[in-house]
Amino acid sequence: MTAVLHDYWRSSASFRLRITLNLLGIDYRQNPVDLTKGEQHTQANLARNPQGLVPTLEIDGQVLTQSLAIIEYLNETRDAGLLPRDALERARVRRISQAIAMEIHPVCNLSVARFAADHSNGGISMESWMQHFIPRGLRGVEAMLDSTETGKYCHGGTITMADICLAPQIYNARRWQVDLAPYPRIRSVMENLDTHPAFVAAHPDRHKP
Repeated sequence: MTAVLHDYWRSSASFRLRITLNLLGIDYRQNPVDLTKGEQHTQANLARNPQGLVPTLEIDGQVLTQSLAIIEYLNETRDAGLLPRDALERARVRRISQAIAMEIHPVCNLSVARFAADHSNGGISMESWMQHFIPRGLRGVEAMLDSTETGKYCHGGTITMADICLAPQIYNARRWQVDLAPYPRIRSVMENLDTHPAFVAAHPDRHKP
């Protein structure tokens, strides 16, 4: 049975799952959930995702939410190699992944930035919010990549969950015109990810309505 991905084309978390499904060669059908129209709050979406978020993946007869949890599930059930087998290496990949998905992403979520802008009496714009918080987070990721364990990708020469998290965050950084010059290690990894077929096919520009 073909998997069903309930997603929004510009959602970072959705982007992560499209990359993962492409890497694993899993056929899937998309069911768009338009966040700009509030479709995440409909009863249909809440029934499958009680948080009222995207993405949700229907696969293996299950309904799964939270992108990193889904990536780990797919990794374990498909023996995909998205996390190293060594415990310390696995911790490093999770550390980079979570620094992006649990630190940068939540603060720079559009709903958070929009709330700050709307309640700042003109003192904060969406752009100023993003251009403050994204670089602060990327500085930490850049420091994490200052390691002999970094290679062609975030962890050696194999794509891991860290790369799957990094690419959508850099898409957002570029969207908000964040200067990436101070992050040479991130840029080096992105040179490889930007041309990888699984990442190219998952890019939001390929899924824009």
